[in-house]
Amino acid sequence: MTRRLLFVTGTRADYGKLEPLAIAARDAGFAISFFVTGMHMMRRYGETRLEVRRFAGAECFEYVNQREGDAQDFILAKTILGFSDFVHEHRPDLVVIHGDRVEAMAASIVCAMRYIPSAHIEGGEVSGTIDESIRHCNTKLCSTHFVSSEPARQRVLALGEAADSIYTIGSPELDTHARPSGVSLDEVRQRYAIPFADFGIAVFHPVTSEAASMGRQAQSLFGRLEASGRHFVVIAPNNDPGTEGIFAVIEQLPPQRFRVIPSMRFHYFSELMKHASAMVGNSSAGVREAPFLGLPSLDVGSRQHKRASGPSITATSAFDTDTIDRFLRETWGRRFPGDTTFGAGDAAARFVAVLRDEAFWQRPLQKAFAGE
Repeated sequence: MTRRLLFVTGTRADYGKLEPLAIAARDAGFAISFFVTGMHMMRRYGETRLEVRRFAGAECFEYVNQREGDAQDFILAKTILGFSDFVHEHRPDLVVIHGDRVEAMAASIVCAMRYIPSAHIEGGEVSGTIDESIRHCNTKLCSTHFVSSEPARQRVLALGEAADSIYTIGSPELDTHARPSGVSLDEVRQRYAIPFADFGIAVFHPVTSEAASMGRQAQSLFGRLEASGRHFVVIAPNNDPGTEGIFAVIEQLPPQRFRVIPSMRFHYFSELMKHASAMVGNSSAGVREAPFLGLPSLDVGSRQHKRASGPSITATSAFDTDTIDRFLRETWGRRFPGDTTFGAGDAAARFVAVLRDEAFWQRPLQKAFAGE
């Protein structure tokens, strides 16, 4: 019997983490499908559902779960309804869920209520925003856990999950960064019309609990980037509350210095990171992928609070203009030793090794708080 794995993806970011796992599982003989929803379906963010559909050998099922500006709780409720209808007709053997967004939480709720086995990728992380609360909720709802590090494993244990349900595999996106991208920098620059030879990457997402101030934060941050005289490739923010304030700023940036892109294919983004002089903003890529590549990063604001630290990471506020200026002046273009805190680029192989063990599929779905 061929077991069926369903990967739930709502953003370009989580797809970059799920794709290596799906490729390895497909190549190991599992049947792969994707439930595609969220930002993937929205033209403003690059309509990245088209990228998921390029995955060879998998079925893709698409679901529109929101309109521009919908509240997060409304999106959650709508996604629960849509995903519940879907699994009622297509009951998978395992649902693979990543991280901390409302689409992931909707899938976790449905799987728990319907007793469908689920695997949560990158639980046990801290970040200091509502994302962290959603991530921990997913941990309590999902039946198994594939974490990125020993500290993450310890946090999942602290949440009362059984030790034999937790597998430390590393961060899957590092698998892509650890290998040749398959494209050259010239191909990346040509595809995305990037004219700069020396550039930084800027990705600044909204923080939902700080939605009212995100425009001011963006104005301060991008004001310093503009004043630096440097060139930047800017990846558009995600669609959380506060995004309009950020868009209002980046849409006014001078195009001769800033190339604003809605989204990038992950392999192209990997090649771009490998040649960048710095990374700036509050994406998890700045505290996980950048250190792995030895790329200096400026972590701005609270979105990745306490998630990672290291010599290549400079943490600051969007309003700390002195630190921002000093980073752009003194750290630009430096290279640091690669950091393997979140894995060495073999997460997919570790993931498949677990799935090949018949004991994994025999785990009971009724959960109990471990350690009592």
